Amino acid sequence: MSDKSDKKDLELIEKYLVLQEAGVLDGLIEKVTEELPDPQEPEAPEKDPVSAPPADTADYVVFDHVRKVYHVGEVDIEALADATFSVAKGELAIVVGESGAGKTTLLNILGGMDTLTSGKVLLDGREISSLNSRELTRYRRYDIGFVFQFYNLVQNLTALENVSLATQICSDPLDPAETLKAVGLGDRMYNFPGQLSGGEQQRVAIARALAKNPKLLLCDEPTGALDYNTGKAILQLLQDQAHKSGATVIIITHNKAITPMGDRVISVRSGRVQDVKINTEPVPVSEIEW
Repeated sequence: MSDKSDKKDLELIEKYLVLQEAGVLDGLIEKVTEELPDPQEPEAPEKDPVSAPPADTADYVVFDHVRKVYHVGEVDIEALADATFSVAKGELAIVVGESGAGKTTLLNILGGMDTLTSGKVLLDGREISSLNSRELTRYRRYDIGFVFQFYNLVQNLTALENVSLATQICSDPLDPAETLKAVGLGDRMYNFPGQLSGGEQQRVAIARALAKNPKLLLCDEPTGALDYNTGKAILQLLQDQAHKSGATVIIITHNKAITPMGDRVISVRSGRVQDVKINTEPVPVSEIEW
């Protein structure tokens, strides 16, 4: 197989994984195929997403006066209005707000799945808000790990194979088996999703994201489909990833009760950042009740 064919296959896998994680794969495979460049056409040079100078750790993630407007027919809907905040490297940040507050739009922009109308977004010193479509694909592939409410695992692949699939599109992945062991699934890695509980499937999804060795882990309502005890276990795992493993984690949630676990709490309302609070002594998940 030619290098260009290999590259096309990798891009298909990457888009498949992002769409799987976003829960919108069905009906889009044909569209994804059509979007890929013709292998006969010369391709524009790409920038390396990891080549930017390192940012100050206090400003690892930066949202700078971000505005997002969706045009629906003749109606303009402002999903984000002058949203400004920052997150330090290695922090666990909680973005909290009611349904429709703009939380998911914020996550989609930060994750490179949507573009902004105005403002700037930076990760580790790199302005991602200025990236073109191909650069955003590479940004999602190398820099971002996604965890969503629904696990979106490939049902005919084992837990290990699901995680391994994600590592095939990364430049510096972690070992899939070791990552599964780290999330407590060392004895379940050869099971298929249908043989795992909801909490175990979400752990596989988290391992899949972590195995990419991303700069940033984005979690959208990661416990929304789980019961209370399983949800607490998943939140503890995410808190440990930040506090013990040094990962930078952002959790999107409507549940205000879990905000004490975060190093930083970003409150969003009607598309605006209402408040940013620093927790100097985050509460262990075991002490949180809701």
